Amino acid sequence: MSATPAPASLRVVAIDGPSGSGKSTVARHLAERLGLEYLDTGAMYRGVAFACLRRNVDPEDAEPVTRVAEQIELSVERGVTTVDGVDASIEIRGPEVTRAVSAVAANPAVRSEMVRRQREWIVKHGGGVVEGRDIGAVVWPEAHPKVYLTARLAVRADRRHKEVEDLEFEAVAADMAARDTLDSTREASPLNRARDAVVIDTTDHTVDEVVDIVLGLLD
Repeated sequence: MSATPAPASLRVVAIDGPSGSGKSTVARHLAERLGLEYLDTGAMYRGVAFACLRRNVDPEDAEPVTRVAEQIELSVERGVTTVDGVDASIEIRGPEVTRAVSAVAANPAVRSEMVRRQREWIVKHGGGVVEGRDIGAVVWPEAHPKVYLTARLAVRADRRHKEVEDLEFEAVAADMAARDTLDSTREASPLNRARDAVVIDTTDHTVDEVVDIVLGLLD
């Protein structure tokens, strides 16, 4: 049996930031440019929320949600999120899951389980471009570079509104502001950039421009 790779021996690029900052799009393009696999850790939490809703588990009920997180078959590979054998890639982006995911992600036991799975994914894939809200600070502190993307709230809300057209812009902006507050103040792995992360405001940059900036941070 081969030894588990040391963290420093794997190329991991950490892309953190709030919803709508451009993490997913930038991370996908960056992975293509670098020839690495890409992991959307937010899809994992959304997968847990999706599973809870399917099982009629209250997202706020910590113990049952933890059991769901520990028991489900969850795969996030190349843009496809599979939950218990079901392709949930579209459903996890819907308004119902979006409303439930903050409560699920705030559960310390759920975060512990997802971080474990995320680290396993990184080792299995030999590294990768990993995006989320605590990658550089918690999931893989050895990542290089560590990038924290941000943008003005109105811009982030507009981006998300275009993805979920059945919701009014004002509702998207209000939900996003509320989630920013929840994610920044929760006890377990709050939304917070790593001390050595490079902050990039994507408000006035194209995706390619942001990718080029990140590539310029590589050794």
